[in-house]
Amino acid sequence: MGCTSRSRGASVSSASGAAGAVSVWQVDMDQPRPGGGDSDRPVVDVAVGILVRPDGQFLLTTRPPDKAYGGYWEFPGGKLEPGETVTQALARELREELAIEVHTCVPWREQLVDYPHALVRLHFCKVLDWSGDLQMCEGQSFAWQTLPVTVAPVLAGTVPVLEWLAE
Repeated sequence: MGCTSRSRGASVSSASGAAGAVSVWQVDMDQPRPGGGDSDRPVVDVAVGILVRPDGQFLLTTRPPDKAYGGYWEFPGGKLEPGETVTQALARELREELAIEVHTCVPWREQLVDYPHALVRLHFCKVLDWSGDLQMCEGQSFAWQTLPVTVAPVLAGTVPVLEWLAE
């Protein structure tokens, strides 16, 4: 299977929190947003995949250079489209971004993150089974990692997820 074209922009992903809880982190990426955490901003729902190999390695990808925080390392995923469930959105996003088919996806944690440009609810899922060879359909880089990660820079919201993986 090859890369498919996207009908919309890529998403923001990654954040932190405790299992079963939703918490808010204001992420300062050297672009503080005036007024702080506005509760009247719409929430953007994003599905995020933590692809885990049987040996425990997990996949990180870079954000495309033409997107916000281009070149930063994160877990792959993207925005939910109207009518999609989290697992449907994640399967679609991973097909579009990585040219893989998801077979086993387990919802894991949820996090609300206040980025300077958007208020984002991240739905983290562990992806334990997939098929297809990884293809970086958006020109991004990828790396299979263990803790501590050896790639940089890591998107600020990704750091707490790495802490969860260490638990």
